[in-house]
Amino acid sequence: EAGEAAARAALGQYAADARLAELTLRRERTLVGKGLAPQQSLDQARASAEAALAALANARDQIAVAVAQRQAAQVNYDYTFVRAPFAGVITDKAAQVGEIVSPLSAGGGFTRTGVATIVDMNSLEVDVDVNESYIHRVHPGQPAEAVLDAYPDWRIPARVIAIVPTADKAKATVKVRVALLQKSPRILPNMGVRVNFLERAATSNAAPKGVLIPAAALIDVAAGQAAWRVRDGRVERVPVRVLASLGDLRRVTGALLAGEQVVIKPSAHLRAGMAVRVAATRGD
Repeated sequence: EAGEAAARAALGQYAADARLAELTLRRERTLVGKGLAPQQSLDQARASAEAALAALANARDQIAVAVAQRQAAQVNYDYTFVRAPFAGVITDKAAQVGEIVSPLSAGGGFTRTGVATIVDMNSLEVDVDVNESYIHRVHPGQPAEAVLDAYPDWRIPARVIAIVPTADKAKATVKVRVALLQKSPRILPNMGVRVNFLERAATSNAAPKGVLIPAAALIDVAAGQAAWRVRDGRVERVPVRVLASLGDLRRVTGALLAGEQVVIKPSAHLRAGMAVRVAATRGD
């Protein structure tokens, strides 16, 4: 870029020299025509003008060369970045600092064929091995529901994408691709899942109701249970009702909305309207 800028700056100087040489040539031509200057002066002025024009043309060529060099440098600079083909989340970083990476297999050695594994969390799907005896009952577009081993009470609506046109001879199964119709940060790659194929789409219990909050955010009150919600830097107590337990989380219903902040392990001295601030949590 600096070379291109210098070439463009030099162009102005060569253009000024060419204009001066052209004016000198006109003046010498007039003087020689009137017999006030020798022919040699005209010849010198003509040579100087031609040289100035040649230098100006060369300066323009140098700008083109500088632009091409900048573009080549930009390409080489872009090669120093590894860009993901799509937006997603890195789930595994294979390459370490100092290792050599290549898009092709190097046949051993210390060359990695990949930098990281990236997952598009919005396009997760399930690979199901269906027994050959039942594959005739499955068809593309068929409704289904998926149940994660981690959340056995949560039935996720799904749909058959395609039936892979090949069979596993050893297991006597056919692979079926199933799309999850409900997205959630709780659905992670490589989770265990069970898929139920339906004759028609389920009309109820398709998705769990309520909001997930940490169990440590719940407090006992006279009317049942509640949680301290943080809004605009102040706390307010809202009643909730626990629907289900999912490990350290509780699915609740009430005034809480998804995405709102709650106080974990609230102090007994907490009062409505108190100002609070978010602090870094400790390991305990």
